[in-house]
Amino acid sequence: MSIRSQLLKGILDGCILAVIEKEPVYGYELSRKLQASGLQDVSEGTIYPVLLRLQKNKWITGEMRPSESGPNRKYYSLTEDGTAALVEITQEWEHLSVPVNQLLKRG
Repeated sequence: MSIRSQLLKGILDGCILAVIEKEPVYGYELSRKLQASGLQDVSEGTIYPVLLRLQKNKWITGEMRPSESGPNRKYYSLTEDGTAALVEITQEWEHLSVPVNQLLKRG
């Protein structure tokens, strides 16, 4: 596993919750939104296990909806617990990112 993959694994829950917070999305759409934000190396094979885990944690819920272009799709929405988790992850990231950036920039 590359260093980038290891670093991303630690923050992927927060990234996925942040996308879902804006609007309900289905898996492929989520993948495209992550890629559009610059996370091109997050595959669908990585996303679906994370979505299952987030559902088990009751941070998101899934709802099947009809699709105009094929079979029904499962749309994921943030729960109240998910919103609280996203706030906590965001705060922790801010506490970590500032000192890490200072150390790594060697400034």
